[in-house]
Amino acid sequence: MELATTLKGQSIQNRIREVGINPNYWYPVEWASQVKPGEVRSVMIWRQAIALYRDTQGSLHALADACPHKGVELHKGEVQGSNLACPYHGWEFDGDGNCVNIPYFPKDQKLPCAKAQSYPVQEKYEIVWIFPGDPNLAEYQSPPEVPEFDHPDWFVVRIPGKFEAHFSICNENTMDVFHGFLHKDLQGWFDPVLLNLQQTESGVAADYRVSYQGWLTKLIGIGKEGTGVITRTVSIRYQYPHYHSALEDVSSLYLMRSPVESGLTRSFSLMFIRLPLPNWLLKGPLKNLIEKLILKHIFLKFLHQDVEMMESEQRNYIGNPKRQYIEVNPAIIALQRVIIGQYEKFMQQSKQPFNQTNGGYKASLTLAEMVKSE
Repeated sequence: MELATTLKGQSIQNRIREVGINPNYWYPVEWASQVKPGEVRSVMIWRQAIALYRDTQGSLHALADACPHKGVELHKGEVQGSNLACPYHGWEFDGDGNCVNIPYFPKDQKLPCAKAQSYPVQEKYEIVWIFPGDPNLAEYQSPPEVPEFDHPDWFVVRIPGKFEAHFSICNENTMDVFHGFLHKDLQGWFDPVLLNLQQTESGVAADYRVSYQGWLTKLIGIGKEGTGVITRTVSIRYQYPHYHSALEDVSSLYLMRSPVESGLTRSFSLMFIRLPLPNWLLKGPLKNLIEKLILKHIFLKFLHQDVEMMESEQRNYIGNPKRQYIEVNPAIIALQRVIIGQYEKFMQQSKQPFNQTNGGYKASLTLAEMVKSE
């Protein structure tokens, strides 16, 4: 539905800072290059501790980070071929979580029915994704589509993020183009205007007109001279639980959110830009160096300023969760409705059996019934 773009004060429902996630989506947990064959990593998606490992053949597996024997953390174990061995007694579990070997058992003795919970896992865009919800739903969902990935006209900068804040705070920061004031010393944007706003059950689409000025506009291709004021449209698309933000044909940013717990969120972002440099240089041996320089001297500077604000917001909420706040951006209110609606949708779905014939749950409530307007 299309929403009004008028800026006016509205009260925020503080429960947005307490809601959980809808786990029936793919969530990023690690850069693929960080999980080498034979290695185990400890990851977490909304309080679910998971042992992620890549077997010696290169395949990825994800198991609940608790041995079904004694509850020891499996990420402290070691990879044995395609299996993960618990560090305590050496019990081995395959990628489906089945106990396949106990080193001190006689070879002809039947193994106990011990099984660790397994999670669907995949590798895409050099990121490892895990589906923490109902595994029967994994095939009906997919990570966001990133058409710019591996496209020769785009240069990608990978941006890691870790924020000590609730994921709703992080998501609001991305939707809130009005905070360009924060980045004024970095030649950020100014004079933002919300042009269009739409909301569905699972997403928010917002278009803003913004202005830029300075040498940075020349570097990322916004303006040819790097001087004067350049006006462009920023299109933000939130499709629960991830983001895509585009600055016309100049840049394209994908923010993959990974809520860890109520006060911690990780982000795996891919920023695609068009650099005024020859392709042989951007695709050659200097590619990684160029990416690191841009990340360090441009994007991380913006990110660090955002992190300071988000974490400040979280600290004040924890200090006084009953304090009332006022929001004027209707895009933020729409975003909050989607986040609350998705969580309440999951809570309703979890009470109903999965219907294999229609590939999903039959929801008993509509979005309008679940989420009241703020």
